[in-house]
Amino acid sequence: MKKNRLAYWILGGLAAGIIFGAVTNSAFGNDAETVADIVKYTSLGSTIFLKLIKLIIGPLVLSTLVVGVANIGDAKTIGRMGIKTIGWFVFASLVSLSLGLVLVNLLEPGLAFSNRLPQAGADVGKIAPFTIHHFIDQLVPENIFVALSSHKMVLQIVVFSIFFGLALSGIGEKGAPIVKLMDSLAHAMLKLTNMIMWLAPLAVFSSISVVIAEKGIGILAEYSLLILMFYGGLLLLWIILIAFGYAFIRKKVWSLFSHIKEPLILAFATASSESAYPKLLNQLDRFGVKEKITSFVLPLGYSFNLDGSMMYMTFGSMLIAQAYGVPLELGQQITMLLVLMVTSKGIAGVPRASLVVIAATIAGFGIPEAGLALLLPIDQFLDMGRTATNVVGNAIATVAVSKMEGEEINT
Repeated sequence: MKKNRLAYWILGGLAAGIIFGAVTNSAFGNDAETVADIVKYTSLGSTIFLKLIKLIIGPLVLSTLVVGVANIGDAKTIGRMGIKTIGWFVFASLVSLSLGLVLVNLLEPGLAFSNRLPQAGADVGKIAPFTIHHFIDQLVPENIFVALSSHKMVLQIVVFSIFFGLALSGIGEKGAPIVKLMDSLAHAMLKLTNMIMWLAPLAVFSSISVVIAEKGIGILAEYSLLILMFYGGLLLLWIILIAFGYAFIRKKVWSLFSHIKEPLILAFATASSESAYPKLLNQLDRFGVKEKITSFVLPLGYSFNLDGSMMYMTFGSMLIAQAYGVPLELGQQITMLLVLMVTSKGIAGVPRASLVVIAATIAGFGIPEAGLALLLPIDQFLDMGRTATNVVGNAIATVAVSKMEGEEINT
C-alpha cells in the first residue's frame, strides 16, 4: 500500500483539478479577467514541477547513458543494439500509423466537422516548419554545456554521451574514475527524481484545472465523439503493444504495467513526456531491466519512439482532409503515412510537436493548414492520451530490446 501512495495522490490531484476547474469556469466563465488571474496563479504548481524535471533531464540522460555505453564496452555492441532499437522504433511507428489510418478511414471523424470549418487564412498559431536543417540542429551537438542547459536538446546529449562513453571505455583504467563519477551522478539524479515526484500531485492538479477553467467542462461534451474515437484507437494500440510485450516477457508484462503506473498516470495528467521520463527510467530499473539497456533505449525513445503521437498525426491529418472534402487515394494516404513517419523523427522539444508535423505534411497534399484550428480546442485532452501511450511504447521497446539482447529480466 505504501509504495502505491504516490499514484493515489496523483489520481486525487487529477480529480481535484477537474472539480476545481469546472467550478472556476462555472462561477467566473463570463469574467475573462478573473479566470485569467486564477489560471495565472494556479498554473504555478505545474510550472515549478516541470522546471524541476527539466533541470534533471540533461544530467540524468548524460550520466546514465555514459555509464551504460562505457559498461557495454565496444562500438560493435553499441551498433548492434542501435540497429535493434531503431528497427523496433520504425516497426512500432508503422504499426501506430497504419492503425490510425485504418481507423480514420472506417470511422470518418472529419465529416462531423464539415460545417464548422475555419477560414483558409485562420490563425492557428505560429507553426515552425520541419526541415532537414532542423533535424541536424537537433541531432549534432555543437556545445555539450549548451545542450545540457536545454531540455530541447536531448538528442545532442544522446549523441555526445554515446561517443564519450565509447571513449572512456577505450582508455580503460584511466577512464574508470570518470565512469564512477558518472555512476554516482546517475544515482544522485534518480534520488532527486524521487524527491521531486512528491510535487507531482500538485502539478497534476495545476495542469488539468487550468485547462478546464479556461475551456470549460463542456468542451469535452462538444468533442466527445472525436475524443471517444481517438481514445478507442489508443486502446487498440495499447492491446497491440501489450501483445508484443507478452510475446517477449509473457506474464511479466502485467508486472511491467504495475511498475510503470506512476509515470503513466503522470504522463497522462500533465501531457508531458518530460515529467514521466525520470520516473520511467527508475521504474524500469526496478522491474529488472539492466541499466545498460534502459540508459541506451529510453533516451532514444524520448525522441524517436512516439507511438501515441504517431497515431494522432495520422488521425489529425486525415480528419482535416475529410472535413475539407479533400479526396486522397490509398496510395496518397500511404505516402502521407511514410512522410509523417520520417518528419516526426527528431521533432521532440518543439512546442506542440505533433501539430508541427501535421502542418508540415498536409500542405503538400493540398489540405488547408487552417484545419489545425479544428484540433486546437481539444489538443490538450488528446495530448494526454497520446503522451501516456508514448510511455507504454517506450517501456515495451525497452523490454523488447533487452530480450533481443539475450538479457534476463528478474522482477
